[in-house]
Amino acid sequence: MIMFVIFGATGKVGKATVTKLRAEGVPVRAALRDPAKAAPLAAIGCEIAIAEIGDVDAMADAMRDATAVQLICPIDPRAADAGGHMLQSIERMAEAIDAARPPRVLAISDYGAHLAIDTGITSMFRAMEGRFQQCSAGMIFLRSAEHMENWARYLKIAGETGVMPSMHLPLIRPFPTVSAADIGGMAAELLLADEGHGPSPRIVHGEGPREYTAVEIAVALGQLLTRSVVARELPRADWQATLMRAGLSESYADLIVRLNDVHNKGMIGAEAGVGELRHGRTDISAALERFRP
Repeated sequence: MIMFVIFGATGKVGKATVTKLRAEGVPVRAALRDPAKAAPLAAIGCEIAIAEIGDVDAMADAMRDATAVQLICPIDPRAADAGGHMLQSIERMAEAIDAARPPRVLAISDYGAHLAIDTGITSMFRAMEGRFQQCSAGMIFLRSAEHMENWARYLKIAGETGVMPSMHLPLIRPFPTVSAADIGGMAAELLLADEGHGPSPRIVHGEGPREYTAVEIAVALGQLLTRSVVARELPRADWQATLMRAGLSESYADLIVRLNDVHNKGMIGAEAGVGELRHGRTDISAALERFRP
C-alpha cells in the first residue's frame, strides 16, 4: 500500500506538499504536533498522526508502513540554545528513521549545506545531512534557497517608514530566493516520481524563477503597501540587536548574523556540479501577496 508521511504538515512547506499529493489522489498521513490543527488536513482526506519531533516512538509510529517520509527540522527562534535545539531534533528524527526504516526519506535542507565552514544556521542543515546519511533509508535532500515569505516580516516597518532594512549587502547584489509553497510542490513531485536515482543521497536544489536584489524586494513591498519603499543597508553592528528586538533569542540571532556574513560573500547558493537545480514559478510579488495588509 502506498502511504506518504509528511511531518510539519501545517507549515508553509509541508502544507504545500500535502495539498499537491492529495490533488494527485495519493494517500497521505499528515504528522503534526497540535491536534487542534488537524481538521483542515482531515477534510482533504489525510490520515492524521500526532507526533512531537522529540518523541522518537511517536515519530516512528507515524512512519509505519510509509512509502516515503518527508521531514523538516523545526526551528525555535526563541530557544535559549537554538543550534543545540536543532541538533537534538535532528538526532531524534534520525533515531525514528532507524526505528521505522522507511525505504525513502526526503529532508528539506538549505542552500549552503555543503559548505564546511561556519555558516550559522545553515551549519545545522549540514549536520542534518551528515547524520541522515548514516540512516538506512534512501535519502533525498531538497536544499531550499531563502524563502521569499521571510521578507513579509518587514511589512510593518516599511509601511510606517517607507524603508526596508536589509542585511543582504550590497543592496544591488542578486541572490537566490524561493517561495516556500514552491519548495513544497517540488518535494511532492520528488516523492511521486518514485524513481531509481542512483546512489543515496540525491541532492536537489530549489529556487525561484530568478534571483532578486534587496532593491527589487523593497519595490515589491511598496507595491503591496501602495506606497514608496526603498531598501536601506542595516549596519553590521546593528544586526544582532535588531534581530533580538524582533523577538529572536540571542543564540538564534547569532546564527542568522553568521549566515548573513557568509551570504554577503556570495557563497550561499546551489552546490556547483552536484545534483540538480529546479526552479519554482512564483515571483516575489505573488509570494508576498497573501500578506497584504
